[in-house]
Amino acid sequence: MSNLTNSAKPLGMVVEKPGMLSLIHDLGRFGQHNIGLTTGGPLDPHAFKTANKLCQNSLNDSAIEITVGGLELISQIDTVISVTGAALPFTINGIEHPQWQTIAIKQGDHIAFGFVSSGLRAYLAVKGGFNVTPMFGSTSTVTREGIGGIDGAKLKQGQLLECSSHDECMQLKASHVPSYDSAITLRVILGYQQDAFTQVQKRHFFSSEYQVSESFDRMGYRLQGQAIKPSIDGILSEGICLGAIQIPANGQPIILMNDRQTIGGYPKIGSVLSIDLAKLAQCGQGASIKFAQITMEDAHNLLHLEQANIELNSVEPIEKLLN
Repeated sequence: MSNLTNSAKPLGMVVEKPGMLSLIHDLGRFGQHNIGLTTGGPLDPHAFKTANKLCQNSLNDSAIEITVGGLELISQIDTVISVTGAALPFTINGIEHPQWQTIAIKQGDHIAFGFVSSGLRAYLAVKGGFNVTPMFGSTSTVTREGIGGIDGAKLKQGQLLECSSHDECMQLKASHVPSYDSAITLRVILGYQQDAFTQVQKRHFFSSEYQVSESFDRMGYRLQGQAIKPSIDGILSEGICLGAIQIPANGQPIILMNDRQTIGGYPKIGSVLSIDLAKLAQCGQGASIKFAQITMEDAHNLLHLEQANIELNSVEPIEKLLN
């Protein structure tokens, strides 16, 4: 007779409807470019980190990036969730709930997301994070490479997203809630190939207004507007950083995002400040994009301020706010 005992059945949230594009992410896959794997991670890391902060998680805990909307889940446990990022209807058992705070949910609750009215990508975090096995050091899903998340793919109906039971709710201070605009300015640090662009071409670039074309995704945003012509047609392929602004033969800028290829041979006029990419990630087709030049020192200072904004007193217990 067998002495084996049955292990506890894993519990969590069951995907009832996967929505347009729902992906598991942590902050990304680093140190793997040498084997051709891109970084991945949330396109709006500020909203992603805030969702985890509200749940009192590690900022790197696994959460769901919901693009456009349509995700529906059934909870098998009592726990706490938070929803940040793009504005979209968010209901529990048909009752609408606010974003940018944590919400207690019960076993059997039906969690549903409508479609975005402002911004493009929302984030769902759960207390303790979703329990997903990392691949190459990260749980971030990159569908092109078939890695991360669950089977390297977007969420599917019937999948179980394992998580644990918890309580206690938090809320983001109102002054810290971002707005998502369809006209934005991206700060740019000039790059290695800046000398391939004349002063006139640089002035065109920084004084022109571009629109997001119909071709944009997690790999990159193709813009349309004033053509920028470098003095060279191409370069030897080299590593590409997050936010790099490639200028192909047609002169229309391409801003490379989290799921970008690891190498490329188009000249690059510069790179968008990483924290500004969150604003771009919330833009859809037709959004207006302008560029402003900053120094490397400016970039370092802005990154430190952003980190302090997330780490310090941006969230408080809801009970305290109601007193």
